[in-house]
Amino acid sequence: MDTLTHIVVGGCIGQAFMGKQLGKRAMALGAVAQSIPDIDFIAATWSDASENLLAHRGFTHSLLFLVMITPLLALISEKWHRPHNISLKSWLWFFGIQGLIHIFLDGFNVYGVGWLEPFSHQRFSFNTMFVADPFFSIWPAIAFTALMISSRKDKRRTLWWVTGLLACFSYLFYTVYDKMYIDSTVKKMLAKQQVAYNDYFSTPTPLNNWLWYIVLKQKDGYSIGYRSVFDTARTMRLQYFPRNDSLLTQLSGNESVQHLLRFSKGYYTVEKWGDTLVFNDLRFGQIIGWTNPEERFVFHFYLSLPSDNKLVLQRGRFDKWDESVARALWRRIFHD
Repeated sequence: MDTLTHIVVGGCIGQAFMGKQLGKRAMALGAVAQSIPDIDFIAATWSDASENLLAHRGFTHSLLFLVMITPLLALISEKWHRPHNISLKSWLWFFGIQGLIHIFLDGFNVYGVGWLEPFSHQRFSFNTMFVADPFFSIWPAIAFTALMISSRKDKRRTLWWVTGLLACFSYLFYTVYDKMYIDSTVKKMLAKQQVAYNDYFSTPTPLNNWLWYIVLKQKDGYSIGYRSVFDTARTMRLQYFPRNDSLLTQLSGNESVQHLLRFSKGYYTVEKWGDTLVFNDLRFGQIIGWTNPEERFVFHFYLSLPSDNKLVLQRGRFDKWDESVARALWRRIFHD
């Protein structure tokens, strides 16, 4: 999830746990507690771009890290806020649940989370939500704002945090339903079209949960298409992209390449843009691919120019976006 979403969700949880004892300070503490796993950004100061991809949502998003950090944060807070009537057990529950919710929510995005680090490098991801989904974030954001504005004695404060959290988590379960529906529909369609594939991947397109990006892993490449939950067509247009992994032969011992191969989970292509060798991680989608099926991929890593990869994830995420592209996305959601 994006940082703002973690802040407002954490603030609402803070109000739920300790609003009566700490007032609005509980929301501030909740926002900080919910953001703690993201301290992994510090790794970017000494690691290169490919290493940082694996460090992000790695150990600081693991269950072991939560077991280690929760008692420490609870003891510090218990001492810092004296005098108070909050038990150490309550502090432990507070920080433990904040951390669990953070790493749980991050698991619904395509990036993946290292819940079992350092014992296993497996990345868990349900791929049901885009990293920034306004339809998820708007409810806790409204509740957070209302709680900040209203007085501590306002009788509606409980209603605000309950409504904010209930609405966003209801939407979360709705995204799971959407994914199940899309996957079931697309797989039946592909079977009727007699499209062969070895593996299958789906995730929402930016800022919504209705238009889905589909990747079919095949022998030497991938077929990519888009499907809306509102589509009625019985076929889906697919665009083929060769893997071109032979271009990596000369870089077989390159450490950055090994990191990228592990990070991409096997969903990658290699291209040459002029003299530059480029590694694409297909899981993050295409740049406005719903308007141009041959578009480049959001995640493109310059193997020949490693110093230009500092913003590899943000670089293509909203490249070429303007009002017409947003309108095109909206039209594609509701029309085949």
